[in-house]
Amino acid sequence: MSKYIVSGGTGFVGRALVSHLRSRGDDVEVLSRREGQNHIVWDPMSPGPWQEALDGCDGVVHLAGAPIAGQRWTEGYKRAIEQSRLRSTELLVAGLGVAKKKPGVFVSASAVGFFGANRPGEVLDEKSAPGDDFLARVCRGWENAAAAATPKHGVRSVRVRFGVVLGEGGGALDRMVLPLGVGVGVVGRGDNAFSWVHLDDVVGLLVRALDDPDWQGTYHAIGPEPATQREVAGALAAAMGRPVIPAPTAVVRLGLGDAVEVLTGSIDARPRHTLAAGYAFRFPTLEGAATAVLG
Repeated sequence: MSKYIVSGGTGFVGRALVSHLRSRGDDVEVLSRREGQNHIVWDPMSPGPWQEALDGCDGVVHLAGAPIAGQRWTEGYKRAIEQSRLRSTELLVAGLGVAKKKPGVFVSASAVGFFGANRPGEVLDEKSAPGDDFLARVCRGWENAAAAATPKHGVRSVRVRFGVVLGEGGGALDRMVLPLGVGVGVVGRGDNAFSWVHLDDVVGLLVRALDDPDWQGTYHAIGPEPATQREVAGALAAAMGRPVIPAPTAVVRLGLGDAVEVLTGSIDARPRHTLAAGYAFRFPTLEGAATAVLG
């Protein structure tokens, strides 16, 4: 049995990861702002006694951060997106330095936003250059802060870049399925490359990062079958038995502001390093992933 500490353990991905780790007998504590069973109360913006809890655990998984999609990107919210990732990562890495018995691994989430919102015509893997817009700058700083765990404290560091996650009760499903289940929305033309992944494979990759001492660096949690936004919507709609319904970009932008770029930007990211490291996707095809979510 191993002991792990997970930030963001009450979120969409975090709940699935914590459940999986506990199902195999691991001891998992969750960093949370609220008290609760197996919770460690923390403030992700401030150092405190919570950092001492990292002492003696086998690994730390950092998933916490203000939601990227589903919120209007005001200047204030952009600051929250950035600080909730960079500052919390810096404090967790500082906690590794406090620990007398250091964790064996620090696994941090990241996102395909590393490449920016829009890179049409490019195929991007783990070695591709970052973008230069707001999301790219956030992800680059986030990954650099997590990578510092190795040179500063000798702790193996793994960064897992998420695509748009397909899973029940969150992820792309909540953003694309229209109210009352009348259909699945396509924002704009829908011909933009759309990096997707099934929730089970996100969990599988995070677990592999914890378990495999050879894993270090950056890995893509992205399904190996390329797809467009319209194809993802079509697969979800087919699994629901519902139509695909156009959602004009201008209308969606009224509600989300610049966050609409998460749905309309073209990012064709591939999991080359992940596949080369021997990870076998449970859901390598879009149809299989959509059916598993909604079938």
